[in-house]
Amino acid sequence: MDYSSPSVRFAYDLNNSTLFKKDNRNYINVLSIAQLNTLGNMSLLDIYLSEGNVVEPHIHQNASELVYCISGAVLVSLINPFTKELLNYLIHPGQVASVPQGWWHYEMATVDNTHILAVFDAPIPEFIGGSDLLRLTPASVLAHTYCLDEAKVKDALSPIKQTVFIGPPSGCMQGQVQGQAAVNPAYGNQPHLPHHPHHPQAYGHSHRSIAAE
Repeated sequence: MDYSSPSVRFAYDLNNSTLFKKDNRNYINVLSIAQLNTLGNMSLLDIYLSEGNVVEPHIHQNASELVYCISGAVLVSLINPFTKELLNYLIHPGQVASVPQGWWHYEMATVDNTHILAVFDAPIPEFIGGSDLLRLTPASVLAHTYCLDEAKVKDALSPIKQTVFIGPPSGCMQGQVQGQAAVNPAYGNQPHLPHHPHHPQAYGHSHRSIAAE
């Protein structure tokens, strides 16, 4: 980096760098060396979510991630590939959850007006979304590999036409897809949360309280 160059930048407005926008309450802004060329080995995603919206299951093949909650509350879920255990961490403002490089994970807002930062130890965070794995793998391969009915697999996955990023997709209707989160009419296109939406046990088999760490 030539710090005497007229093109060097030391400040940036993330509002000018939207990675994905579902609606005015659910969107992701990105900051990497593409936006701020003086960044070192770091980058971040500035994420806004309303209740029940999910940053889809994904991996970052080139970076570890630190999720910091600014406002609201978010459930950070990850699969430990060594223990084959699903871990759920419900974090609130001032709390963090760590996701090692390459681990399968996702984040779900449990209240409206949730704002989180995802910080990475890479200049540009790479992303492989579950939506891409599902829609690009032939249904015949999935059916053969896992002994499934190919027609049902194809039908179940047919609504996934592009990378989702924040799910459920806008316009998702209750019962549209087998296994799809139901839509709560009170929240428009938001999924219906379990009876106790703030109990992380409702989303998986294992819950770790960060206060106990």
